[in-house]
Amino acid sequence: MLTKIDLCSMALLKLGEKPIQSWTDDCAPAQLARTLFGPIVDTLITMHPWRFATKTFDLLPDAHGDFIIPSCVLRILHCKGQIVGNKIFSNADNLRIVALTRVPVESFPSYFASLAATKLAIEFCIPLTSDQTIMRMLIALYDSELQSAKFIDSTTSVSQDIDNFALINARF
Repeated sequence: MLTKIDLCSMALLKLGEKPIQSWTDDCAPAQLARTLFGPIVDTLITMHPWRFATKTFDLLPDAHGDFIIPSCVLRILHCKGQIVGNKIFSNADNLRIVALTRVPVESFPSYFASLAATKLAIEFCIPLTSDQTIMRMLIALYDSELQSAKFIDSTTSVSQDIDNFALINARF
């Protein structure tokens, strides 16, 4: 099972650095990992409608008639209402939204974990190595992994059988 430390250690290994053992290690790599991990992973999740991070929520209005966006939501993909801050204004009695949410690291598919490790390595590169050549190589790797990850994610689906469709039934 993959952990935050594992993912950060993968990034450090891509830089030729030693892996960290704990978030509380008193070294530059651990400090960078603690500081950058959350924002970088959140940004990666929000940049594409990843299937593994997409969830549907049925919201009910609060006492003031507003719909409060759940705290785990990073980006709303679809809703029928106006988003202002952490609220959605709508005249509806209930509201269904489709959103990208924070996902535990252990639930990352392998293609996303590899992408996240490469992105972390890019962010760790200059503070740890000051090597522009390694950074350019990592950026090229990241671009390739991003394209592959988007393809894998977009083509991974559960096929649904078409039941009781008149045109298909007429053929048989």
